[in-house]
Amino acid sequence: MSQPPPSPSRPLVSLGDLAWDVLAKPDTVLLPGGDTTGRLELSGGGSAANLAVWARRAGCPVTFVGKVGRDRFGDLATYELRSEGVRAEVSLSDEQPTGVILALIDGRGQRAMLTGRAADWELRPEELPGDTLRGARHLHLTAWSLFRDPPRAAALTAAALAREGGATLSLDPGSFQMIQQLGRETFLGIVDAVPFDVMFPNDDEARAMSGETDPGLALDWLRGRYPRALVVLKMDDEGALLEGPGQPRVHVPATADRPVDATGAGDAFGGA
Repeated sequence: MSQPPPSPSRPLVSLGDLAWDVLAKPDTVLLPGGDTTGRLELSGGGSAANLAVWARRAGCPVTFVGKVGRDRFGDLATYELRSEGVRAEVSLSDEQPTGVILALIDGRGQRAMLTGRAADWELRPEELPGDTLRGARHLHLTAWSLFRDPPRAAALTAAALAREGGATLSLDPGSFQMIQQLGRETFLGIVDAVPFDVMFPNDDEARAMSGETDPGLALDWLRGRYPRALVVLKMDDEGALLEGPGQPRVHVPATADRPVDATGAGDAFGGA
């Protein structure tokens, strides 16, 4: 049976992590046992939530699906999403607190992140809003929902429900280091099982998935592995490479901006 075409009025649904980012940018090198000054900022975060906000800022109707702790941080994170115009369908955990992510930012604006395992890692299939997922125009997942189970079963169930309703699917591979820790073949086996229409790897993630160090060869490999998907390869100040079933390969140069903080940059790009 053919799927119904997605209606433009149906929302984009972003499923995954809603957490608090602690952004830390030291003025000098951090030394063991030492002290220094720097910039510290507390901000709403989580890859899936970031993408939801930027898609909404770009004018798209968006629903976020995820899980937070039954605590003040969870209340505030949900409030922030809704204040951006994102509809939030959030489950509450009595066992786990709302997630916290530490982002250490260097002088070039690049970040290294430490992600706490909290409520956002505990989303389960029975907590999913089935009607919302079946009514989605598009479902976005991040690999943070695939690296362990839970929440993997919930993410895969959400993809199946969204496809039932005719939605398209996208994936952000999330973290080259987590791909390596899970195991490349294990990760690829999980991704292979979902018919993604769009993939948003960055350069490091494309290398971890393909085993290729050259961006063009990595894109060749990804297009060969996922021929039905539009692959958008993010390359920082080198711009992006795009290629898909109906899209010839094109290089989009980066704008001439000075990097300050790369935290959430890929999510903002994907959401917009």
